[in-house]
Amino acid sequence: MGKCSNMLVFALAFISMILVISPVSFGKKVPVPFEYATVQDYQQITGKRIAHFNEAPMLSQLVKQGKLPPIKERLPQDPKVIVPVEEVGQYGGTWRRAWLGPSDAYGPWKLMEETIVQYNATGTKIVANIADRWSMSKDGRVFTFHLRKGIKWSDGEPFTADDILYQFEDVLFNKDLTPTFPKWLTAGGKPVEVEKVDDYTVKFSFAQPYPLFLNQFAIQSHALYAPKHYMKQFNPKYTSEAKLNERAKAAGFASWYQLYLAKEDAWWVNDPDRPTIWAWKAENSPTSPQFRMVRNPYYWKVDTAGNQLPYIDTIVNILTENADMVNLKAMTGELDMQWRHILASNYTVFMENRDKGDYRVIVWKSAQGSNPTICFNLTCKDPVLRKLFNDDRFRKALSIAINREEINELVFSGLAVPRQASLIPEVPYYSPEWEKAWAQYDPKKANAMLDELGLVKRDKDGYRLRPDGKRLAVTIEYMQAIGFASDVCELIKQYWENIGVATALKVDERSLYTARRQGNETEITIEGMSAQVPFLTESKWIIPSTTLDHWGIEYARWYITNGKAGEKPPADIAKLFNLWDQIGATVDEKKRDELVNEMIDLHIKNIWFIGTVGMAPTIAIVKNDFRNVPEGILDCSLNTPRHAEPSQFFIKQR
Repeated sequence: MGKCSNMLVFALAFISMILVISPVSFGKKVPVPFEYATVQDYQQITGKRIAHFNEAPMLSQLVKQGKLPPIKERLPQDPKVIVPVEEVGQYGGTWRRAWLGPSDAYGPWKLMEETIVQYNATGTKIVANIADRWSMSKDGRVFTFHLRKGIKWSDGEPFTADDILYQFEDVLFNKDLTPTFPKWLTAGGKPVEVEKVDDYTVKFSFAQPYPLFLNQFAIQSHALYAPKHYMKQFNPKYTSEAKLNERAKAAGFASWYQLYLAKEDAWWVNDPDRPTIWAWKAENSPTSPQFRMVRNPYYWKVDTAGNQLPYIDTIVNILTENADMVNLKAMTGELDMQWRHILASNYTVFMENRDKGDYRVIVWKSAQGSNPTICFNLTCKDPVLRKLFNDDRFRKALSIAINREEINELVFSGLAVPRQASLIPEVPYYSPEWEKAWAQYDPKKANAMLDELGLVKRDKDGYRLRPDGKRLAVTIEYMQAIGFASDVCELIKQYWENIGVATALKVDERSLYTARRQGNETEITIEGMSAQVPFLTESKWIIPSTTLDHWGIEYARWYITNGKAGEKPPADIAKLFNLWDQIGATVDEKKRDELVNEMIDLHIKNIWFIGTVGMAPTIAIVKNDFRNVPEGILDCSLNTPRHAEPSQFFIKQR
């Protein structure tokens, strides 16, 4: 049976007990956050008792002033328990980190995001979170989640099943707000049915078996709840549409739904008034030089001593021009803990400056199969390039023209693994054949393959000519935020021009880059392949499944709209879509494994996107007094460093 399937069954069978984590490490076992679903579980399993709850001094003062209720009234009936990595922490302090502004909102978001259930720190088990228990029907169609009773929003209002029902009934099923219902919430071509059983129980029912729903739910369910009591004031079901349109125009929007989406999009950044159940909440405008996030007084997790988390009072996100400046600030000791935008290529200089900067260098092992990854837009608007991009011989020729060993040495100090963009060894379906496929450096063969494609004529500068007589030229676009991309792209440009393909590089600000991808305006893009641990939680690197994907935007649009928009894909991609849908509906583990391996064979055959190096260490620069940050763990989730439980980080008083 497949390991991934076994993990799902195991998690469902032992729903209330969270087991000790055995992390992936660099030669030694290291502590990582160890969690218990509830205080009751912690006490039963360890024999230790949490006699009372404690709170941060800043909150105690508010209680004394009558501005907050007592701690017992702010916590749920049975809080989740986090075992600190090193020691029970101290309250207080400000965490200084850098970001690139509102377009970099994903960074602060990944410190705090809370899903209804979640993966543990190693990405190997699904564990309790907002829901403290759940069940799946034997046929894999019905999932029932029991929410933790007594969680409150940051304004003190109760978090209940109504906050989930609202998000479905009034947002996801509202065509103005959600023109295309999320594909991952459908089965058999029909959207999920969501039922409120009681105030703390929600049932999800599908038209056909969908056993992998839980895997995706554990990653994506942050988008399935919202504070109904707050958001309904912007929704025409509850507030006059005419009145909302007036408010929208006053705020600079053309219509009410644009105002609503602005409130919803990265809401904890864009709207400090919006309540949250996350550990910190926005306090000021994200356009400020220092965007501040302050502790949520109603956060629902505690440590083993009964201390309400988080330990740290405030996070200050310092506006920084680019990734290079982030690295400089970290090296000079201006930041307390920084993972995002820290470049592995700077490892040596970071190590040399540890004493001067009063920090330590923490290394995590990346679960990315390739970073960066070269993605051909198979539906690009240039018809000649589109034909070439859709020819696997062209993609493979460009792949073997790349000197991955040189990239590893020059950009990653030899710390990464030269490989094709593929699954890593920690994934149950790892394929050595895929890892090595068309990843050898062979420019002579690459030249011969392009000649065989008929691209033999060259211009006066030595560049090949397209069938229409124009110079064969491609443009690689990448985000300004990806710090090492420029170095790698300069090398790729050199390799490809050595085989006669003129290559231009284009750096975009994140929002422009996203808009161009979604608008099908790009030719080739550079992205980091998502972490493959946990596996089967998203389809992004298995099929082109969203308009944010990089290797077939219009094919993705066709898939997510059930053929109503976009373009019908070629046979092998259509087969990928079909296999993915079968995998989601297959309860039998052996059959599901066979289907996954069939998809992998298609990737080996086609090499739709090209890897460079992968599994490079990811680095965090951490001040010596900033504690409880685990070392040596696998950077395994879509929300790193959230899986290291930042709520238990603390600043140690000297």
